[in-house]
Order: sequence, then structure tokens, then C-alpha cells
Amino acid sequence: MSDATLTHPTAIRPEAHAVFRDDKMGKATLFSSERILVGLNCFEPGQEHALHAHAGMDKVYQVVSGKGLFLLEGREIDMEAGLMLVAPEGVPHGIRNTGDGRLVVLAILAPSP
Repeated sequence: MSDATLTHPTAIRPEAHAVFRDDKMGKATLFSSERILVGLNCFEPGQEHALHAHAGMDKVYQVVSGKGLFLLEGREIDMEAGLMLVAPEGVPHGIRNTGDGRLVVLAILAPSP
């Protein structure tokens, strides 16, 4: 998690807070309350966030930069900057960076975990 968590409303460029790791997907929390969590999932080429589902929580993914695949209920959907995917409660979802460069995805979870 990043220490860049916002405590006062302001306009930001999410990608400026990206955190990458060599061993696994990087995460950065941009904002968190009891109602919502806004963060970044950051992938080096070849990294992925395995298929998983959430009970009692919906998730929105917005691709900030890069290319890859949304994994959704056994399907693979091409993703690129500007695309969004909603993963409602209980729907298995994940992400795989299949591109040559880094992938940055804004993740919004409600309610906050």
C-alpha cells in the first residue's frame, strides 16, 4: 500500500501514485473510507491478479495505462487505457498484463473492505 492516501479532496493523476513490484502486483491506496476504497493495481509485464470474487462488495476497474486482459467468469476480455469493467459481488474477476509495458488499473471497491 502507498502512503499517498488522500485526506482532502483534490484533483490527482492516479498514475503518479503507481507502485510496482518485481515479485507481484503492486498496490497503492488513493482514498479509503468505510464506504469506498479507491486504489491502483500496478502490473509489470507478465504479472496478474488471479481470478477471485468478493462477497458483499462490488468492484470497478478503469484502465489508466497499458494493455492486458480482464479475466471475468472464464472469459478473457482485451483491456487498454480508457476501458472500464464492473465486477459485481460474487462475479469471479482478475487481470493479466499481456503487454510489453507496465499496466496501471484504477480499482474502486464499495463498500470498502
